[in-house]
Amino acid sequence: PPRAAPPCSRSATSTRRPLSPSLLSFTSRCASCADFKRVFEVGPVFRAESSHTHRHLCEFTGLDLEMEIEEHYHEALTLIGQLVLAIFRGLETEYSQDIETVRAQFPAEPFVFTDEVPIIPFREGAAMLRAIGIEQADTEDLTTKNERALGKLVREKYGTDFYILDKFPMAIRPFYTMPDPTNPEFSNSYDLFLRGEEITSGAQRINDVDFLIKCAEAKGVPAASLNSYLESFRYGCVPHAGAGFGLERIVMLFLGLDNARKTSLFPRDPRRLAP
Repeated sequence: PPRAAPPCSRSATSTRRPLSPSLLSFTSRCASCADFKRVFEVGPVFRAESSHTHRHLCEFTGLDLEMEIEEHYHEALTLIGQLVLAIFRGLETEYSQDIETVRAQFPAEPFVFTDEVPIIPFREGAAMLRAIGIEQADTEDLTTKNERALGKLVREKYGTDFYILDKFPMAIRPFYTMPDPTNPEFSNSYDLFLRGEEITSGAQRINDVDFLIKCAEAKGVPAASLNSYLESFRYGCVPHAGAGFGLERIVMLFLGLDNARKTSLFPRDPRRLAP
């Protein structure tokens, strides 16, 4: 992690809102500030989600983790990748009969993964798309269509449906993301993908309170709205990184289902509150 913080870039072209951390993610990071070296949380997440898609829900089960960085934020990538692989192996070993029951009703192409998770730089992924004639700039976010196209390319090249895309453009990431110290146009952040769809976004978090305030204000987030979050950093905080998963989306993609609502007993979305 850099000793001197790189510049905090503003977003001139991003269409994403400047995100604040969810409560589950917020409490995980506060615990990291309190010298918990690794923090794992599972709990309900409620979001005022305006996305009307097959993979977004307003209520889901969240799995959040934060961990101290000793040398490099890729320590978190390694842990997260191996954690997800362990979940996949456990599902195939312990619940193979249940999986077959689901697939009998909802046929899907078998999910494939390798023992090592490919970590692909964002710019390399963009270049892979351009190589087959798909327009994708190095500094613009992936569309859903481009995510799926890249997932097919990764499966052809690496033989896996599960991979990590690293070093996202800084302009499209939340204010608390650590910029890349060698190129502040990009960031120490990553997304994990299953079957060409994103299952989580994560990053090395900014751990210096003054730099955090500067980046929040540059992204249009008033520091006054973050008082309890910022207070956790005022007495010092170790470098840390993490990620947050929605388990319904992982189940959907692992099983090859077409909608996350099929993985929730009582799905909640912008148009459904009952039963």
